[in-house]
This record gives sequence, structure tokens and C-alpha cells, in this order.
Amino acid sequence: MQVPLLRLQCGKIGQQSAAAKYAAASASADFSIEADRPYAELWMGTHPSLPSKDLETQRTLLDLVQDNQALIGSEITQRYGSKLPFLFKVLSIKKALSIQAHPNKKLAEELHAKDPRNYPDDNHKPEMTIAITPFEGLCGFRPLGEILHFLNTVKPLRTLVGNQAANDFEQIVKGSEDSQDPAVVEKNKDALRAIFTSLMQSPQESIEAAAKELVAEAENSPSTFAVSPDSETNPANASDLAELVVRLNGQFPNDIGLFVLFFLNYVKLAPGEAMFLKADDIHAYISGDIIECMASSDNVVRAGFTPKFKDVATLTQMLTYSYAPIDEQKMEPAEYPYATLNMAAWTSGSSVVLYDPPIEEFSVLKTDLNQPGAKATFEAIPGPSIVICTRGRGKITVGPKTEEVREGYVFFVGAGAECIIENTGSGEGEEEEEVFTTFKAFCELESHELPNGH
Repeated sequence: MQVPLLRLQCGKIGQQSAAAKYAAASASADFSIEADRPYAELWMGTHPSLPSKDLETQRTLLDLVQDNQALIGSEITQRYGSKLPFLFKVLSIKKALSIQAHPNKKLAEELHAKDPRNYPDDNHKPEMTIAITPFEGLCGFRPLGEILHFLNTVKPLRTLVGNQAANDFEQIVKGSEDSQDPAVVEKNKDALRAIFTSLMQSPQESIEAAAKELVAEAENSPSTFAVSPDSETNPANASDLAELVVRLNGQFPNDIGLFVLFFLNYVKLAPGEAMFLKADDIHAYISGDIIECMASSDNVVRAGFTPKFKDVATLTQMLTYSYAPIDEQKMEPAEYPYATLNMAAWTSGSSVVLYDPPIEEFSVLKTDLNQPGAKATFEAIPGPSIVICTRGRGKITVGPKTEEVREGYVFFVGAGAECIIENTGSGEGEEEEEVFTTFKAFCELESHELPNGH
């Protein structure tokens, strides 16, 4: 069997961005970055829409793992077939991505059978986002008290929803916004579903009239958009939301998404912060560079901020309508106990941290080796991994094979293989420039009990 270390050439979907830089580092000879062309996504994995290739042989990673199942391990093969159970991405978001949700497994199967052109596979798509640069997005429904507050203070929003619908919503949820009683929570979710569906079904001429009024209010009276003082979500102030309305209207004029943002949590992530989105959770990414890992699927149900196919009826029916502060979706990384750091790594404060969502298809490790000579040795696991370098330079060793690593290089590491990465910087640059950072997506089902018991 070949040494289970392959350098990958990864697919890019059409500015200089993190996705473009990393794509150029692993691209074919005929790829060059064009300044006036967007490069929004870099895909790493076996998804048939854009499978990665072995840089040396140009065979797709999907072909390679199907021909040699030892590369992904018997446990993964039995559970998921001869393919990676996860899709690893870099996203560079300059213009807001669509208001969307990803279907659960049952719904994905139904949508794919009915409309395979718009829903290209039958898998669910829970996903995790880790910020590389400062990130902002809309994720999950706000606490109900905040939605009530905006319905009562943002006149164009209330006009578009309709006064009767707003009154009905307030009558049901007011006084029980924070109740944990399951029956009350379900009643509140039904009320949220009703008013959100009413919003999403607004005729375009009504949206356009309300949007003009909303943008004028954002430009002239930004204090209108103040979140109530006792807000539990991120402390987005009035000027933040007013600026966001104006900016998003510049990208997608008179779009229903301008009003959806008052229903959703506005979140900012600093580099290294992360959040997890279950299937059927509503979200929209606004700006920033992120590492994203998800179940291996390309199913997206869209309903705003997009020129692509929209499926409003499916979106409004499928959502969980869970409402909570954004902190409940953020993830805290844990120390990873199955990597050994050498002395140079220890003394320089290097780290290996684990982002472990509550699903089995994937987890992600972020490794920072802070000085030349710092090294991390990862124990073998019975599942596959994909490693991407996002900063610095180093080397990766699996068995007798060692490869140089630079920013944007991507490697596949087969199941059952110990992996060693080392910082090989010159030691002559600024301290920040000498850090060697990698992200490693992997899947293992049973071999280790990870720190949070997953």
C-alpha cells in the first residue's frame, strides 16, 4: 500500500481572498488569480460536485479512496461508504451569502428525489464555522423579546409583516418569551413560524416600498435600530444595525433579507472563534474568511440575498424555529490530548485545540506552532483527515514520506497513520510571521473518547 499522505489540488469556485490564495497554492498549472474575478470557496474532499485531486497523479480523491478503502478505514467505509463523510472548505465572503438553511437527512432525500438539479445529493448538512479573519453573520432566531422590540420600534418592519400578524404574535409570546416549559416553547415556535412565514410571503412591491423607508430610516434615524438594553445577544448597537441595513441594501437592493435580519442574531466572530449550525437552522454569512466543515453535501435551501434559485415555501416549513442568544450556538474549543508537543512547541506556547460539534461526521483541530523547530505529533486514528495550512511554513511527515508545507497547501492523511507537523520558518521574521498554523478535519467513530465525551 502507498504511504497514506497525498498533497491535494482542490476545487475553487469563482479579488484576492483567502480562498483564492489557498487555491493558487494547490492549483493546476493553468490557474492564476484574476483581480476582477471572485473566488468565494475552496473545496477539500470527495464530494462529486468538486472532488479534490492528488496533485501528483491528477486522480480524484474519490477515485483513490474507492480503489483503496484502507485510506479511509473500515469503520468509516461501513458507516458512510467509500467516500469522506465530511466536506472541508475555505470561504471568503466579501458580499453577503444567501439567507439559507440546510435540510435534515429525511428532507434532503425528498428534495433530491423531487428536484435533483437544485438539490444535488440526498445528504443532510450540519456545519461548523471557524473564523480565520473577523467574521460577521446572521445565525439563528433572536430571543423573542428582541423580535418583539423591533416589531414595535421599526415601523417599516411592522408595516411589511402586517399589524394584525404583529399583534397576534405579541399576544401569544409576550410574558412567556423566556419560559422553558416545553408546551410554551412549542406554542412560541408556532407563533414565530406564523409571523416569519407572513414576512417571507410579502409581495415584491410591498418589500420595495418598505425597503426604501427602512434605508431612509437607517441613514437618518439610526437610533431606531437600538436593541433593547437588556438584550442577551451580541451587543450590536443601533449604528451597527443601521450600517448593516445600508450596506446590505447596496449589495441586494430592496431584498426581503433586509427585514429578516431583525429576526436573526447578528454575530461577530474573532479569529479562532467558532459556531455550529444544526440542519434546518437559518443563517446568512455577511463578511470574513472562514474555515467551514460540514457533512458531505451541497444542499442549500435559499430565500434571500441571492440571484440563485429560491425556495421560500420549503425554507419556512423546514426551519427549527429555535430562538436563543447567539452564545448558545458558539463553540468553545477544548485542548486535544492526542497530540504530543516537543520542547520547542511547549516553551513557545504552541497549541492544539479541538472543535468538536455534536455529530460524528467531523471534528476539526487547529494547531499553532509558534516558533521554528516546534513540532506536534498526532496519534494515529482509524479515520481519514485533511490538513490545510493557513499561515507560515513547515513540513508534514507520515511514515517515511515528508512534504514541504506552505500557506494554502492541502494534504490528505489516510486512516491509521501517525502524522507529524513541524514549523520550519527561518526565525528571522516578526514573531507573528513565524507562526505555523494548520487546520485538520477528521472523522473517527469509536477509537478515542474525546474530552467532552463525544
